[in-house]
Amino acid sequence: MNKLFTQVTGYDELDKRIAKTKAKKGRLLKVLSYPKMPLHNNPAELAARRRARKRDISFGPRTQDGVAAWDTFMNLAATARQLGVSFYAYIHDRVTGAHALPSLADLIQQQAPAFHPVPVGKPP
Repeated sequence: MNKLFTQVTGYDELDKRIAKTKAKKGRLLKVLSYPKMPLHNNPAELAARRRARKRDISFGPRTQDGVAAWDTFMNLAATARQLGVSFYAYIHDRVTGAHALPSLADLIQQQAPAFHPVPVGKPP
């Protein structure tokens, strides 16, 4: 690993970039202590894009109730997707009153420990 940072290329800009990366090495490698943590915030960006695509396709909601319904259903769909639950099956379960599937809140509580990993090398 250190071999990468000791190389001199002869190209001033590249050598400066290598030095900058070397200075950040500790922070860049910190991700190895938290292997389950995402490396980016793309899920938040993707959620905003989904909302914009839906708005562009359907020309947006027409009332405040429509805005609330969009937000509610898009949040439910995103949460179900993150939890590995079929959104259609979940909505069908709730509308029919079967309640065969656990609530999304219960699933979130069950899966929460997986989103708070214990750093490597530290006791739980």
